[in-house]
Amino acid sequence: MKTTDVVDSLVRERIKELGFELDEVEYIKEYGSMVLTLYIDSPNGVTLDDCERVSRAVEPVLDENDPIEEAYYLSVSSIGLDRPIKKDKDFQRNIGNKLQVKLYAPVNKKKELTGTLKGFDDESFTIAVDKLGDVTIKRKDAALIKLWIDFE
Repeated sequence: MKTTDVVDSLVRERIKELGFELDEVEYIKEYGSMVLTLYIDSPNGVTLDDCERVSRAVEPVLDENDPIEEAYYLSVSSIGLDRPIKKDKDFQRNIGNKLQVKLYAPVNKKKELTGTLKGFDDESFTIAVDKLGDVTIKRKDAALIKLWIDFE
């Protein structure tokens, strides 16, 4: 079993008890050190205090079970507004929202599209694009899908 899966199984329920959803567990090398990052979310958003509270709650669980032999840093973070949309729950959460989609190959001579997410299934998703109408894109053809952030 992968390290991230083991950590997920150890801390998911504790995080849920605190009122948050564990979105993803990431274990990567950053600047020469291993970092275990727990990405959390909640309907009310996530504050820095929330991240600290979750960190303090899961540290004893991780210390007791010791799923990682080497030294690492624990980080708890919000999933963030610009987090890539990958999973079904990400698509579900963003139905009706405007997305930015970067493609591996052009569609209608464009490698980047912006449109409102109308629906999705296991293999594709559909966005409403100005002047093009509904465009269905296979998930495997999208290099990056994220929420469109309008700074105006």
